[in-house]
Formats: sequence, structure tokens, C-alpha cells
Amino acid sequence: MLYQVESMFDDMEKKMRRLKKQKYEENMENFMAANEAYFLEMEVYLDKGDPEKAAKEIAEEFVEAGKSRYEGKGKGTVQADLNFFMIYYVFPAILKRNHEYAKLLADTLCETWGSSFKNSKIGYTDYETLYKAFREKIFGIF
Repeated sequence: MLYQVESMFDDMEKKMRRLKKQKYEENMENFMAANEAYFLEMEVYLDKGDPEKAAKEIAEEFVEAGKSRYEGKGKGTVQADLNFFMIYYVFPAILKRNHEYAKLLADTLCETWGSSFKNSKIGYTDYETLYKAFREKIFGIF
């Protein structure tokens, strides 16, 4: 399941650099298109049987993929970047697809992510809420 899902983090640094409203919208469209197969695979897996068990398995596999992708690359800033990437791209993309179990998956992934990485108790929101928070730059600070 989720073969090479770590590729979802490709160009993470580029997607997070100088993040402005218009660029975020473009980045999100590209992110969702490039990773549609992974999101579809997650949704199909959630639909097959016990959604809670499936969400936990997906979350664990996703977290392991993230860990292996950035293992040994400096913990502090890389972890912060990963956390922001999850908040800005992964969670909103999951929710934006409006799948029946999207919130369950996002909740489970958020919980698993937070317990798997030190100082990574993160939250999430949907794309529309994040997008509206931008002025020209996210919260006017970047």
C-alpha cells in the first residue's frame, strides 16, 4: 500500500518558500494533481472494510514514509518544515477531496504524526480556511 508515498514530500522546500496567496493556490493544485493516485488509494482502502483500522494503517505507513525520506537530515528545521507541509498541503488536500472518511483519516494522521515526532503536536484545517487566512502572504508574516 502507498508505494513510494514519500515522493509526496518532493519539492517540499520549494512549495514552502515565499508562500503567498496566489502561489499557495497554484502549489495546492499541482500537489493534488501530482498525488491524486495516493489520495485515491487511501480512499479505496478506507472503503474496503473497517475505516478506523484502515485510517490507522494509512497514518502509520505515511508517517514511516515521512521519517524515512528525511532521516538524518537535521532534526529541528526539517521537522518544522515537515509539520508546516502537513498543515499547508497534506491535510487540506485530504479534506478537499470530500471523501466520506476524510475527517477520520485527517484526525488519525494528525494524531499519529504528533505521537511519532518530537514536538510535533500539530493541528489542521481545510484548504478554504487556510486560503482565506492569506492576505498577500500567510497571516501577513512571510
